[in-house]
Amino acid sequence: MPEGDVVWLTARRLRDALTGRVLTLSDFRVPRHATVDLRGRAVREVASRGKHLLIRVEGGVTVHSHLLMEGRWRVREAGPRPPRDHTLRVVLANEEWQALGYSLGVLEVFATSEEEARVLGRLGPDLLDPGWSAELVAEAVRRLSERPERAIGEALLDQSRLAGIGNVYKAEILFLRGVHPWTPARDVPDLPGVVGLSHRLLDANKDRYGHITTGDRRPGREHWVYGRAGRPCRRCGTRIRRADQASDAGDRSTFWCPRCQPEP
Repeated sequence: MPEGDVVWLTARRLRDALTGRVLTLSDFRVPRHATVDLRGRAVREVASRGKHLLIRVEGGVTVHSHLLMEGRWRVREAGPRPPRDHTLRVVLANEEWQALGYSLGVLEVFATSEEEARVLGRLGPDLLDPGWSAELVAEAVRRLSERPERAIGEALLDQSRLAGIGNVYKAEILFLRGVHPWTPARDVPDLPGVVGLSHRLLDANKDRYGHITTGDRRPGREHWVYGRAGRPCRRCGTRIRRADQASDAGDRSTFWCPRCQPEP
């Protein structure tokens, strides 16, 4: 599932192509919104919030999408109407650009003033909020601490605690902080440090596709533990372990070094 930095970058590319321009093509290829026609309206804003994308259009309308596991948005120069494609969910275009949403896990059109609070209200602090501050760190820590017995690896994937972390960052953040994924939240020695590192990692990667947590961009060197089960830890040489861990979206693989991240 794309993580918060990927969604942020997608929003930026959509913003560059759509914001301030009048839509000349509005083609929703999902039954629920098949009759929606936004032609003649200008796109006011494109924003991301955690893993959610919001395209706000004149007239108080929001196009909300979530990529889930396979979704993607593609931006290309304006041209002929895109061909029929069973994975294409929506096309929004102006005289210069086309934005095409493929395999979107969630696609909704609703009144901005009435529905955005419903969609976004449950989310925790956005790790890529441009106004990131000590207050947002404190709020994220408060939310993570509401269920003190919950495993920290599970809590970090809960978007109602803080928004933007996915499976890659969960594993990498906990490795860098030396925290075992099944440590109860109450026993994590420095929750503000975990939140602060989460923000710094997403912020460092938001301008490019791909998550680099080691500082090494060479293929195969980008991560400390994620995807490296059975291979030696880059720090101590111990074999990396992998196991399924619960999340709100079902069990997810988690990776850790038994020596660098000792059991609680």
